[in-house]
Amino acid sequence: MPLPLYLLALAVFAMGTSEFMLAGLVPDIAADLDVTVGTAGTLTSAFAVGMVVGAPLMAALGRGLPRRSSLLGCVLIFLAAHAAGAVASDFAFLFATRVVAALANAGFLAVALTTAATLVPADRKGRALAVLLSGTTVATIAGVPGGSLLGTLLGWRATFWSVAALCLPAALGILTGVPKRPARQDGTETLPPLRTELARLRDPGLLPVMLLGALVNAATFASFTFLAPVVTGTAGLGELWVPVALVLFGAGSFAGVTVAGRLSDRCPGAVAAVTGPLLLLGWPALSLLAHRPVALLTLVFVQGTLSFALGATLITRVLYAASGAPAMAGSYATAAFNAGAAAGPLLAGATLGKAAGELGPLWVSAGLVAVALAVGVRARAALAGTPERLFG
Repeated sequence: MPLPLYLLALAVFAMGTSEFMLAGLVPDIAADLDVTVGTAGTLTSAFAVGMVVGAPLMAALGRGLPRRSSLLGCVLIFLAAHAAGAVASDFAFLFATRVVAALANAGFLAVALTTAATLVPADRKGRALAVLLSGTTVATIAGVPGGSLLGTLLGWRATFWSVAALCLPAALGILTGVPKRPARQDGTETLPPLRTELARLRDPGLLPVMLLGALVNAATFASFTFLAPVVTGTAGLGELWVPVALVLFGAGSFAGVTVAGRLSDRCPGAVAAVTGPLLLLGWPALSLLAHRPVALLTLVFVQGTLSFALGATLITRVLYAASGAPAMAGSYATAAFNAGAAAGPLLAGATLGKAAGELGPLWVSAGLVAVALAVGVRARAALAGTPERLFG
């Protein structure tokens, strides 16, 4: 894999740390800013909504800009948003900084996904995507738990400052290592008109995959955002066990992305057929066994593996299905998955304080995966035999 991919992954690590870190900070932010845990959880949804809106918007606005300039600008805006968030004195201002950070993250990821696909042969998009997403999975292994531990010891604001600091080497790596305009596989930088790229959204081979990606990611974020209360409440573990649970989820996500990187180009159907049903069984199992610490921590690892194996495979399929939209394909994948990241915590947060208590988000995840499997079955029947079929 070319060096620029790893430099992009470094920036994704900083941004992934920010996107996931709230899973361990929600209770502290709620207490500090005098809001409920459910309200604090909407920060995750705010970030995701910014990603959904920002991905196609930033990709469209940046079509004529050198890719290195676009990537660098997004990283610097992301840094500034976190510095502002670290000094926020009220929830509304912090909410606004999360939206700005999300817009920058969306612009970066939309360009990075497209750039990654141009740096490798056309049939190795899955492998390139695995390298890029390794930044996110390493963030869940090291960055997010480290941020959670830092937040426990020094307060949640210290975690925001640490993310801002991570952006500095990422920006330097992009500036020195990423070419302005990576050569496309066909040897030309000519892009089709924006109208042609947007028309790709009407393709029946693209929208079902985007919907599946949104549903699977909604299930992931529904539970991941509210994992801390399950660890400290249902399982009865101390606060320092929250970073341990996050490390296990991150290790599972790294394993899942690694598997998807090797298989999603050749046999996406096999990955979906295995991981989908297991993921459906895993969320109810986690809810029923959450009071047993060993079972809880084991299933957190398993669900991280399954969620990211299936999610990364679906991202790859979006890039294949949107191959006729070279500048916008990355934004379609980003928008779809963050639509799920926005909806999941909102649905899960509504169950907190109800009969299911802190276990409600786990049941929401199960329901979302069930819907995804039903959609997948219909999509498979509808797309069978097409060149960009979902499970072929």
